[in-house]
Amino acid sequence: MGLGLEESLRLSVAALMQATGESQRVLAAVLGLTQTQISRRQTGATSWTLRDVDVLAGHYEIAALDLLAGPTRACETLPAARHRTAHAAAGKGVAR
Repeated sequence: MGLGLEESLRLSVAALMQATGESQRVLAAVLGLTQTQISRRQTGATSWTLRDVDVLAGHYEIAALDLLAGPTRACETLPAARHRTAHAAAGKGVAR
């Protein structure tokens, strides 16, 4: 049996955080939550809300359905400019 939607979303968020180099504190600020609340969502102690999904999708510039489709799809649709390597290259003056 495949992953449930909750677990798939947690994995997608973790993968996007890794791909962009963002911390739980950054997501907390985006969502208007605390870092502890983000941690509880990521461990499964608290569920992500539909509002969270909408806000996260907008933040990562991907469709909500791509965010819910799992980490592979979420990272595939993440714009290249949002990747950690793009930020590092921009900081060093390297063309993207």
